[in-house]
Amino acid sequence: MNGYARTALISLGLACVSTAPLAYGQAQPAVPASVKPDEHATAYYNFAMAHLYGELASAYGNRGEYVNKAIDFYKIAMKLDPGASTIGEELAELYIQTGQLERATQQANELVKADPNNANAHKIIARIYSRQIGDPDQGKAIDQSMLKAAIGEYQKITEINPKDIESLTMLARLLNVAHDAPGAEKAYKAILAIDSGEDDALTGLASLYADRGDFAAAISMLKPVVEKNPDPRVVTTLAELYDQNKEYSNAADTWKQALPLTNDNVNVRRRYAASLYAANRGDEALKVFQDLANEDPKNLELQLQVAELLGRKRDFTGAHAALAKAKAINNSAAVRIAEAELLDAEGKTPQAITIVEGLLTETKKSQYGDPERAQRIQLLDMLGHLQRSAGKTQEAIAAFRQISDLNPGAASKVELQVVDTLVDGRDFKAARLASDAALRKFPGDRFLMLQHAIVLSEIGQFDAAVSELRAVPDSAKDREILLQIAQIQEKGKRFAEERKTLEAAEALSTNDQEKQAVIFLRGAMFEREKNFDAAEAEFRRVLSAQPDNPGALNYLGYMFADRNVRLEEAQQMISKALDIDPGNGAYLDSLGWVHFRLNKLDQAAGELQEAIVKAGKDPTVHDHLGEVYFKQGKIKEAIQQWEASVAEMKAAAPSEQDPEELAKVTKKLEGAKVRVSEKK
Repeated sequence: MNGYARTALISLGLACVSTAPLAYGQAQPAVPASVKPDEHATAYYNFAMAHLYGELASAYGNRGEYVNKAIDFYKIAMKLDPGASTIGEELAELYIQTGQLERATQQANELVKADPNNANAHKIIARIYSRQIGDPDQGKAIDQSMLKAAIGEYQKITEINPKDIESLTMLARLLNVAHDAPGAEKAYKAILAIDSGEDDALTGLASLYADRGDFAAAISMLKPVVEKNPDPRVVTTLAELYDQNKEYSNAADTWKQALPLTNDNVNVRRRYAASLYAANRGDEALKVFQDLANEDPKNLELQLQVAELLGRKRDFTGAHAALAKAKAINNSAAVRIAEAELLDAEGKTPQAITIVEGLLTETKKSQYGDPERAQRIQLLDMLGHLQRSAGKTQEAIAAFRQISDLNPGAASKVELQVVDTLVDGRDFKAARLASDAALRKFPGDRFLMLQHAIVLSEIGQFDAAVSELRAVPDSAKDREILLQIAQIQEKGKRFAEERKTLEAAEALSTNDQEKQAVIFLRGAMFEREKNFDAAEAEFRRVLSAQPDNPGALNYLGYMFADRNVRLEEAQQMISKALDIDPGNGAYLDSLGWVHFRLNKLDQAAGELQEAIVKAGKDPTVHDHLGEVYFKQGKIKEAIQQWEASVAEMKAAAPSEQDPEELAKVTKKLEGAKVRVSEKK
């Protein structure tokens, strides 16, 4: 007899019990005389009684009497019908139920010996091994021998029945535990070949892809699962994958989808707000953070986040109000650092410097613990950058040098900052000397080598700069070095050479983001060549792939404004760039120039005045503001701006000096001065 219909057996067993009930404690039953002639019927009876006592054992905590009776009945049934594998399988299951794993394994192995293709017996053995693997999350180390044995059993099961989805799923999970990612992937794909919408396989395969950093593939696995069945766990996992893949806008939308599924869980709301922030969806992020802060008014982190977002919107009054709430909670170093950052954004850099210097004075010690040292390094780095932007070159260098004292391991990075500060302060001779000294002190340091070449290019030694970069080991296969070479070639107006360098860099680009960066530089190259149609085509390519790329939006918009064409489109593009990166001096200059072209002079003047505060020593911004003032009839103010523009052009790095542009501004300046003298 091969296989029993379990429902029939149970029904028969219950019928037998109802006519001949067995009292608790009764001795081993004899086979009823009425069924002795028919061994099949007797086997049925004993199997049904075994099943019944197994159910009773389960219901009453594996009570010994019920367990023993069930075992006895199973053994009688097996003796009467040794070919019925179902009886032995249930006996093995009973052994597992009662914790008798050794007897269960023995029983299942006997079934396999009788029939090597008995999938159910293999499943029993597989489950026994799986139970003994261990769980690191519960402090139990993985038993590798049991893991290997369980995998072997599930592999045998899936060979017997290649469409057993449950066993394929277990096999995939165990292979994953064994760090056999290719094997697990193969198992999950086998499931999906049977059922392309199987949720566990899609989720498991997504997890595999995520573990190896292929977030795009993981996302493609989970998207159909979420669309089909938006389970909270899967939706939040998909949102996390979007975040990890830096698809912040998609992440925000998915976190939003998770909100009603998680009963507006506060952690999900915070993740939603953070993704909105990262996606540059500032207004939406601000609303969520404000709601969170209102619900939890004592949460310092939320108040600081609100202050930062308001500052990015240039709502400085609101930002200071949020900081005041933060101060009331705890006027910590983090709050005061945030205040310094806000003041700097307002153009009040001296006040920001005072705050940071105060913090450094208050926290000064003869010795520092690791957290204190890390905070002090952060403050010194911030102070150095603030002083640098304020034109205090030597003070900035002194601040950066203190970082080396606290962390000698950062000395080479400090030298990078020192040289950059000297370049920014337009002391090119000192920058060259400092860069030479840094390379002698840290020979072979990649970043210092790159910087040394950049310094050479700044002082107009383009060939020497390119030669140094090409001398870096494996430079021909190094995309970053090739991009640096291309930018030096652009400064030197070696456009034909730059074109070839960009082609080589593009060939080494491995993802869309890297390719878009090369396309952007090619667009800038074409613009410098005055090949405006080709430049526009390249920037359009960038925006097609990255519609929110602020650099491309600004560059193309400025290109239109400078040529006095398509001004409305230019205004939209540059405004969008500023929405993404508020307070950017270059973008403010572009917008002011568009508004000048549109004859919105008051608006243009305000934007260009702010751009001067943010952009600092930029002769172009001074020139633009001079144009606005001149058109407004403010001739003296225009003269001041053009004088500043001429002075900045003359002080610029040799690589940035443009005699043609200098001549144009000088001519405007002289004309304005003549006009003033005529009025006298």
